[in-house]
Amino acid sequence: MDAALDADNAFDVGLPFRAVELLGWREDRNGAPLVAAARRIFEHEPLPQIKRAASAGIPQALASLQRTAREAQRKHERHLALVTGVPGAGKTLVGLQFVYLTRFSEDDSERPAVFLSGNGPLVKVLQHALKNQIFVQDVHGFLIRYGGNSSRLPTEHIWVYDEAQRAWDGERVLSKRGHGLSEHEDFVRLGMRVPDWAMLVGLIGEGQEIHLGEEGGLKLWSDAIEASGGDWTIHCPQHIASVFDGHNVVVEDELELTVTLRSHVAGELHQWVRSLLDGRLAEASSIAHPMQVADYNLYVTRDIEEAKRYVRTRYEGDEDKRYGLLGSSKAKNLPLFGLNTSFQATRGFRPGPWYNDPVSSLRSCCRLIEVATEFSCQGLELDFPIVGWDTDLVWDGVQWHTKVGRSSKAHDARQLRLNSYRVLLTRGRDGMIVFVPLLTELDATYAALLSAGCRVLRRTVVAGGLAS
Repeated sequence: MDAALDADNAFDVGLPFRAVELLGWREDRNGAPLVAAARRIFEHEPLPQIKRAASAGIPQALASLQRTAREAQRKHERHLALVTGVPGAGKTLVGLQFVYLTRFSEDDSERPAVFLSGNGPLVKVLQHALKNQIFVQDVHGFLIRYGGNSSRLPTEHIWVYDEAQRAWDGERVLSKRGHGLSEHEDFVRLGMRVPDWAMLVGLIGEGQEIHLGEEGGLKLWSDAIEASGGDWTIHCPQHIASVFDGHNVVVEDELELTVTLRSHVAGELHQWVRSLLDGRLAEASSIAHPMQVADYNLYVTRDIEEAKRYVRTRYEGDEDKRYGLLGSSKAKNLPLFGLNTSFQATRGFRPGPWYNDPVSSLRSCCRLIEVATEFSCQGLELDFPIVGWDTDLVWDGVQWHTKVGRSSKAHDARQLRLNSYRVLLTRGRDGMIVFVPLLTELDATYAALLSAGCRVLRRTVVAGGLAS
C-alpha cells in the first residue's frame, strides 16, 4: 500500500499515527502523535501507512468495533465493548478514529458517536488543538447532563469512554454529584433509556488508576450490568472475560492491543516500568540494556540543571520536539528544586498551551517552567520528559514504600502511588531523565534506579552535539 493514502481509504485501515516520523513526515508543533492524528482527521488530510499498523492490531480492533456497532443498530441491541492494551498501544487513537468513522457522514446532524474522557487535560489538549468541543467531551460533564436522575437523553447512540478503568464508584459520585450511582451504573442505565439501541466502548488502560474512586476496576462494569437487569452483550479479550462470568460474553482478542506505539524504539518500556515498580530490579536492568542499545535513553541524575541542559541541547533547533517537567502531585521536596507540583502551583496549569504552544511561548512545556503531574500527563506524551522522583515513593531495600497520611481516603494508597509513577515513567518517546533530589532519604531510591538499568547523566555540550 502507498505511504500516502487518500482521505477516504485512510480511515479504513486504522493507522498508528507515529508513522509520520518513520516516513520523514513533519509532525505538528506539539510533537504528540495523538493530537497530530486527531488534527489530521478533522482536516481530512492523508494519513501515512507503515507495516507496524498491522502488527499493532489497530485495523482489526476498528473492524471489530464497526461490526458490533452495525449489529447493535440492526438488531436493536445493547453492547459493551472493552478495548485493552499496554500503555501507548493506541487505545485512544482507536477510540478517536472509531468515533470519526461512525460520526461523520453526509448528514452530520445525526452525530451517532462521541468521544468521552475523564482525563481533563487530554480533553483540553484535543479541544485546544482541534478548536472543537463537540467531537471530544468531558465525561463528567456528560454524566451531569444525562446521568443520575436526569431525564435528558443524548443524541448519540455510541459513547467511547477513554480510560474507562478510571470510572468513579458510587461513593465518589455521591461526594461530587449528590447521587450514589457509580459512573458504570450511570452509563448502563443511560444505555437502557436511549431508544432503540446503544453501544458503549470502554478503552481500558490496566494499572493506571490514580484517583480516589477509581479502585473498583472492571468488576464494577459487570456489577452495573447485573443490577440493570438489561440484556447486554459484552465484547472483550479473553484475559478479562472471566470478570463478566454469567453475562453474554463474546471473546474478541482483536480488542487487545499489545504493541506500544508511543515510543518508536522502546516497545519494552512498559515492561521495564512494571519490573521496576514491582521491585524486580535485576529483571528491569535486563530489559533496560537492549532499550539503551536501541537508543532509548534512560538517564538518572541528581542535578536538575544538568537535566535541563541536556534536553535543550538534544533538541536545539528542532521546533517539533517536546520535552518538559513531570512530577508527582504528592511531592513535598521537588518544589525546593524548581519542580513545584503543589496544588497552588498547578491549579492554573493549562494543558492545551503546555503541549501545543511553540517553544517561544512562556506556556510551552519546553520552557521548563511549569510542571505536569500524573493528572496532567496521563494519556499524553513528550519526546523526552524530565521526571522528578520524590519521597512519596521510596525504595526501602526490598520494595517501594509510601507514607499514608491520616486523612487519606484511598483504599490502597500505596497502589495509587505506584500507578502515579507508572504514568509518569511511561510518557517519553525517545527516552527520559529521572531527577532524584540530593536528599539522604532518596539515596536508596537513586541506587535502585541505577540497579534497574538507568545510566548516570554525565554529558557535556561540545561542538556539534553531545558527548559522554
